[in-house]
This record gives sequence, C-alpha cells and structure tokens, in this order.
Amino acid sequence: MPDPAPKRDPLAPADAAALTLARDLMALQHAALAWTDPETGTPGISRIAFGLGPTGVPMTLMSSLTPHFGAVRAHPPCAILLGEPGEKGDPLTHPRLMIRAEARFLDCPSDEYRAARAHWLTGHPKSTLYIDFADFALVELAVKSALLNGGFGKAFRLTARDLVPGAG
Repeated sequence: MPDPAPKRDPLAPADAAALTLARDLMALQHAALAWTDPETGTPGISRIAFGLGPTGVPMTLMSSLTPHFGAVRAHPPCAILLGEPGEKGDPLTHPRLMIRAEARFLDCPSDEYRAARAHWLTGHPKSTLYIDFADFALVELAVKSALLNGGFGKAFRLTARDLVPGAG
C-alpha cells in the first residue's frame, strides 16, 4: 500500500501583500488578549488598548484591577487578536491577525518606561487621565509568531521578524 501523500500546510509564508496587511492591522488601537487564568488554568479573553512601542513591539496599558493583569504576570505567554469584521459580508472573510506573544511588564521608573510612556501617549492621548495611577502598568507583548487570515483562502504564517524590525 503506498504511503499517503503528505498533507500540505494550508498556511503560506508571508508575501509582501500579507506583510502590509498584517502591519495595517497592527495599527489598530484595540485588540483581544487571550490569557491563562493562574488559579484554574483555563483560558480567558479581554478587550485591551493596543499600540506599538517606540521600537515597534506591541504593547498595552493594563490596570491591576483587571483579571488579565494578574494572569499575564503569572503566566506571560498570551495571544492577541487584531481585526474587526466589516459592516457587510461574512465576518469570516474579513482580515484578522493572531499574534503569539510573551508579556513583559516595564519597570517604572526607568528610561525604557519613560520612553514607552511618552510614545504610548502620542497614540493614546486620553490615557493621560490615568496612565500614572498606581494600578496601571505598561506591558510589552513580545511577538513570538503570528498567523494572518487575510480573507477566504489567504492564510499566512508570520515570524516575529516579519512584524517587528530587528526581532528574533
């Protein structure tokens, strides 16, 4: 009996158009963050503010009053989903980007924190109202890998280097 044909990976390496689409999605200012509950080991998901730090690494501003704060502090591997369905058509045909990441809380005060804070406020000026509250922290979301679904039949694997200059 002949060996079955090897299964073809449905995800292609990213081409120039896929990289452009992924970077466009990374310009969104909100995302869904998937995390693991440290008490139960079960998954959770939260809507978060999203942006890119001064070096292009994704980041967020989190309050310790949220469940995802303690979760990613205890278990840093997480995932981010960027993209929104359009007003018309099948929601599954609209582009979306899933990023596997590792959360890292920035030390405050530090030069790195001050640079990230200033950069964050340029894209999220309303955060000025609460960024300096004691319960808030800036969290870098270091990209490990990503999957881009660019619409029907357009699925791509991306690396950290594809999304963040100088990564990986």
